[in-house]
This record gives sequence, C-alpha cells and structure tokens, in this order.
Amino acid sequence: MMKKIITFLFALFVLQSVGLCQDMTALVNKVKAKLDKVNDYVAEGSMKTDVAFIKAPVGRVKVYFKKPNRFKLKRDGGISILPKGGVTVNMSTLVEGNQFTAFAAGDAVVNGTKVKVVKLLPTSDNSDVVLSTLYIDETNHLILKAATTTKENGSFEIEMTYGKFMAYSLPDKVIFSFNTKDYKMPKGVALEFDDEEKQSEAEKIKRKKGRVQINYSNYTINKGLDDSVFK
Repeated sequence: MMKKIITFLFALFVLQSVGLCQDMTALVNKVKAKLDKVNDYVAEGSMKTDVAFIKAPVGRVKVYFKKPNRFKLKRDGGISILPKGGVTVNMSTLVEGNQFTAFAAGDAVVNGTKVKVVKLLPTSDNSDVVLSTLYIDETNHLILKAATTTKENGSFEIEMTYGKFMAYSLPDKVIFSFNTKDYKMPKGVALEFDDEEKQSEAEKIKRKKGRVQINYSNYTINKGLDDSVFK
C-alpha cells in the first residue's frame, strides 16, 4: 500500500511539473507572438554609460534591428560600452524558435508590476546561453526584466520600461547591467593607474557592475532595412 501511495504522489508531482512547464511555454509563446510583429526597426535615443574604468558622456545613438538577430548600434562620438551578447534590445533572440524549455519559477514584482518568473533552458547544444530568467508581465505579454548567463560572455541583466511602443514590445528605456570582470575592453582603451595602485584598483573593478542606459525617443518600425546597413 505504501509503495502505491508513493508511486501515486510521485506521478502527481510529475504531472504538476509538466503542467507548469506547459503553462509557461504557452505564456512565452504569447510573448514571442507579440515580439514577432516587428520585422525591423530603426530607433533613435540617448545612451548613458556608467562603467568604473571609463568616463563617457551621454551620447546620441541610432539602433538598427532586423529579424532574426541583425543588430547595429551607432553612437555619435565616444565609445559604445555594451556587453557582448547582451546588445540585442529586442528579446526575440531569447525566445527564437522553440529551442527552449520553460519552467515556472514563481511570482515577483518589477517596478510595481506583478510578473511571472520563467526560467528558460536552451535545448540546442550550440546556444551560448546557459540559462535565462524572464520576468513577464502576464497581462500585456511583455518582458520587464531578463537575467542571462552565457558560456562565453558572462552574465548580464536587462530591464525594460515601456510606453507608446509597447504594442510592438519595444521599450522606451533599457538598462543593461553586467559584471565588469566579464567585460572585454575595446581596442585602444586601457586602465590608467600607477603601478602600485594597479592591482588593488583592478580588484575593485572586478567587484563592480557596469551599467548602460538607453532612452529611446522614436522608432521607425517595419519599413524595410537592407542587409548592407549591418556591414
């Protein structure tokens, strides 16, 4: 009898887990369907960089995106500091195709909005992403926050605030946060410390987070972009 009870409880647990997984997959697919409305866009805005080892003023930026994952950011003067692998503002790259398994991970609140927390495990061996955690506004089918761990490019978080372009899942504001120890500095940029200070300052930098904020003022959506834009 006890064996039968244990077997029944185990089967019930498995069914509940599968049910939760299916429910989250359906939610992610609704998010994906909304993201899929955008074939391409050109966005204009401003970018503010807060990285320990680089002082960069606020600069104007222009961002180009084309399905499935073509992305280009141009800044007027200065250095563009963005973590490799986290530059694609459109979240469609995380939910592209059906090459993931979605698991429920509870509820949370992001900037006053209740969200569903969903863990995404890629099923492709070729994916650089190890794990993504999405914080989804279930009512509007929007990703408000994403935390991603990769094989080659460290970990980073993206927070998004939406406004007049929320129908296309395009944010008015994006904040990238990443560990500076995982960041590879662009060519021509070097840390400028005295020899006796270099080691201690480098250790301090490793413990800090980098932060890049982009505020978008306008989007031009689905007007067609030639591939030559991304060369």
